[in-house]
Amino acid sequence: MQIHVVQQGQSVYGIAQAYNVPVEDLIRANELQAPNELVVGQALVIPIIGSYYWVQPGDNLFSISRKFGLSYQQLANINRINVNQPLPVGFRLYIPPQKKTSAEFNGYVEPRGASVSQNLIDSAREAAPYLTYLAPFSFQALRDGSLKEPLLNDFPNIAKANNVVLMMVITNQEQDQFSDELGRILLNDMAIQNRFLNNIVSTAKKYGFRDIHFDFEFLRPEDREAYNRFLRKAKQRFSQEGWLLSTALAPKTRADQKGKWYEGHDYKAHGEIVDFVVIMTYEWGYSGGPAMAVSPIGPVREVLTYAISEIPSKKILMGQNLYGYDWTLPFVPGSISKAISPQEAIEIARQHKVSISYDQEAQAPYFRYFDSEGKQHEVWFEDARSIQAKFNLIKELNLRGMSYWKLGLSFPQNWLLLNENFEVVKRA
Repeated sequence: MQIHVVQQGQSVYGIAQAYNVPVEDLIRANELQAPNELVVGQALVIPIIGSYYWVQPGDNLFSISRKFGLSYQQLANINRINVNQPLPVGFRLYIPPQKKTSAEFNGYVEPRGASVSQNLIDSAREAAPYLTYLAPFSFQALRDGSLKEPLLNDFPNIAKANNVVLMMVITNQEQDQFSDELGRILLNDMAIQNRFLNNIVSTAKKYGFRDIHFDFEFLRPEDREAYNRFLRKAKQRFSQEGWLLSTALAPKTRADQKGKWYEGHDYKAHGEIVDFVVIMTYEWGYSGGPAMAVSPIGPVREVLTYAISEIPSKKILMGQNLYGYDWTLPFVPGSISKAISPQEAIEIARQHKVSISYDQEAQAPYFRYFDSEGKQHEVWFEDARSIQAKFNLIKELNLRGMSYWKLGLSFPQNWLLLNENFEVVKRA
């Protein structure tokens, strides 16, 4: 699989010809809405086996082979060149496909409103072959220990048909906002807690959930140990049923990190108690903040580097956004940006005839444009390059895999590259 960045004057036909692939395959792989109007800076996935590398200044056969985990003799043999042959800048080398790494993938689905949209159902069905877990969001805990159920629609059947573990996501939300008071009650009132656990067990059996996933956020600092005790108790209970236990964790960089989002989460304890964690490594750029990359690679790496110092790496799923944001400039505190899919971002750039840039430090694409009212916008999103950078980080840090927030947003290149990089673990 090759990632190609569109240059000025290039067409879908010329690119297809350069890589010797059918135009229809290139259009289909990238779900190009307007194939005759490519955007300069747009990243395309080229559906070929392996990839090509063009020699850069300072390259030699040895340095290139190390980049791709090959010996220089292998690389020379594959390309039918002499090991001592000088490599001119621009010379094209074929790189064979690399061995896939086994990894697990989770996809959250968040039904909103009175019914589940057909788009969300279709998205879950299309993603399911690439998932280990499917996670309807969410069962909301109530103060008496009962549960408010989300719309499940056909999600249990989609999971079953694709050998995907159905994940029961449970939150301490009230009116769709995380509540520290609800958390306090559930973690400290033993009568309510026991009723809560009984309700979880009966509900999980009813629908066929096989992983119980707690996403408890904004907990009081003084409830940190109570949360750990609760998880130990839940683990013992769920293990009797043969179920997994997992948790969602805020993106911390040290154990004593201050802030309402962080202090209730004990990385080391979760790493010892639960089967795996989802670390929410996204929302640096968020709807209520200034324009920036949603999951810049530097901060993501910093969080995960700390995480693996406290939690076994094979218990960690990296959180990954399947969306971007469109901000109106200048940023005004209190304003809300619009969430968009990667495909929508490209379409906005095409409609406004602007080029897409790529921030090498953040490893994320972005662009600016003016709307019909003359207001300037800044868009940050995900593309083939940015998601490949995250896949590389999973392999480098030997993580369990990745968890997507959230399905329903079109990003076809993600699934193609996932399949290129990984052998998806199926546990069902």
